[in-house]
Amino acid sequence: MRYAFRVQYIGKNYAGSQLQLCKGVPIETPTIQGELEKALCTLIKTKMCDDGTYKRPIKTIFSGRTDRGVNSRGQIVHFDTDECIVASKFLYQMNEILPPDISVDELREVSEKFHAQKSAKSRHYRFEFINRRCKNAFDGDLMRVKFPIDVNRMQKSLDYLIGEHDFSSFKSSGTLNPSKVCTLTKAECKKLGDVVVIDIVGNRFLYNMVRTIVGTLLEIEGHNLQPEHMKYVLEAHDRTKAGQTVSPYGLTLLEVTY
Repeated sequence: MRYAFRVQYIGKNYAGSQLQLCKGVPIETPTIQGELEKALCTLIKTKMCDDGTYKRPIKTIFSGRTDRGVNSRGQIVHFDTDECIVASKFLYQMNEILPPDISVDELREVSEKFHAQKSAKSRHYRFEFINRRCKNAFDGDLMRVKFPIDVNRMQKSLDYLIGEHDFSSFKSSGTLNPSKVCTLTKAECKKLGDVVVIDIVGNRFLYNMVRTIVGTLLEIEGHNLQPEHMKYVLEAHDRTKAGQTVSPYGLTLLEVTY
């Protein structure tokens, strides 16, 4: 049987969502996947095969990879097991076992054809940062931008990213998938008090793509470039034309749709 659940986590204490491997062997560093699989294998007993060996430990498949420091409110994960699971009891037990900065909910049985990553139709990311000269004790881990931000100009820049494009300019090295084409259906920005909120929805994202888009927005604002500069960067297909990759703190995977 195949089950899927939603996972929330605060990413700053983990080396990303996926297990870190060295020559195929997991590295002893904390990851979201590692903590989930540890909890799942504690709750679900592995059965012995006819030859006296045990079946493989439970493996989890994520809807997408998040980097060190990135948070989630809507990561979807699936796993397979021979056991029939009672959702309410299982979720309670999982959340008691998991570290305080990881939680799960909305467990349900899904079709064997369901795949957390391959079946996903869109992913919604949100990046937040502080726009204020002076720090505040309650800013937490959010990045602080000291120069004034014009969200109307930023929105004009973001509008150039809507649709299907080659996003090579916003990809950091390390992307294994050779395809650089993504489709963005939403790219919006707003300011709530001192907090700037950027929402981006797309069918898929390249490595560090959202953080590099934000870095390019800040470069445009910080150097008083025209919003059309975003179009130039997009069409250049050249990472050196884009802005810096900003801090992962403030980036959250909000939702995955199927």
